[in-house]
Amino acid sequence: MCDDTRNDSRCLVSCPLCGVRFEPSGRGRYCTPRCRQRAHRLRHRQTDRATLADLTAALQRERRLLDHTVYECPTCQERFLGERRCGDCNRMCRKVGLGGRCSGCDDILTITDLIGPELRVGDAMI
Repeated sequence: MCDDTRNDSRCLVSCPLCGVRFEPSGRGRYCTPRCRQRAHRLRHRQTDRATLADLTAALQRERRLLDHTVYECPTCQERFLGERRCGDCNRMCRKVGLGGRCSGCDDILTITDLIGPELRVGDAMI
């Protein structure tokens, strides 16, 4: 019993990436090495962008979350980086968000100050 359809030399398959029909050699699935490389890069592409929640979780794992948290005094509106109590008013401050010191003016800024409250960071809305 011999199956002649398996030995057909004119068996054409289409490339899953570009759709070009070609005659496969061996177990090849792609028409060219360029398509094979592009498929590999698409499979291993990092589709998830860092969100604010991811950044918070990473800082918490590294035990640096408090150092990058901005607090604001409800009385004098002074901002503090990593300090929960206002030294002048002696009151507990409210948490504003993640941030740090500006390299140019040395002010304390949050991420929402830099990119705006209506813009997205990755997939999470801030």
